[in-house]
Amino acid sequence: MEPAIPPSILNCDVAHLARELDRVAADPSSGRAGADGVHVDVMDNHFVPNLSWGLPVVQAVLAHTPLPVDAHLMIEAADRWAPAYAEAGCHTVTAHLEASTAPVRLARELHRLGSQAGIALRPATPLEAVADVLGEFDMLLIMTVEPGFGGQSFIDAMLPKIERARRMVGRRGLELRIQVDGGVSATTIGRAAEAGADVFVAGSAVYRAPDALDAVDQLRALASAHRHGYVSC
Repeated sequence: MEPAIPPSILNCDVAHLARELDRVAADPSSGRAGADGVHVDVMDNHFVPNLSWGLPVVQAVLAHTPLPVDAHLMIEAADRWAPAYAEAGCHTVTAHLEASTAPVRLARELHRLGSQAGIALRPATPLEAVADVLGEFDMLLIMTVEPGFGGQSFIDAMLPKIERARRMVGRRGLELRIQVDGGVSATTIGRAAEAGADVFVAGSAVYRAPDALDAVDQLRALASAHRHGYVSC
């Protein structure tokens, strides 16, 4: 699968959210491709020690941008709240395994509502905790920082976890994307791509760049050049 770059709005200028969403959308006048989606981090100050935004802001994002919206729910009681994000129109709804009591049932409910289903793992949660049910999901999110705050450093110890996930997906013939979130930048994306990730959530690396689309293009090119199984001619 081709690498995808969905920037996280956690690092954008929230006072000018509409403008920030436009910064990563395609620019028809120049023919520049935009980001592959928008990543929205929903945090409740319980599952993680930070409070961001909830469903009303996600609905506003959906109303403004043509890009697919990936809702990353860092909240308690994910089974209860996640379906509302699918009903709102999110392309993908990702809940944390640690916050779901019935992840398979949740995935099937999200699919019934028309959304793709993602499952996320904190750095200390072993891959084996979700291995037997991976076939129920469209995306596995491997956190490469502790969830809750933007601007953290990439945890290199997650690279073997990404590699094991890619091998597992390959052995089973699953159509499952592997997303990484946290510390993704021009200096780290190559390592994550080589390990087997193919969706890269970038916040600071995109929104703190002078030209967000240039940053997206650079990250996508780096991921493509280093993607798992790629052989340079």
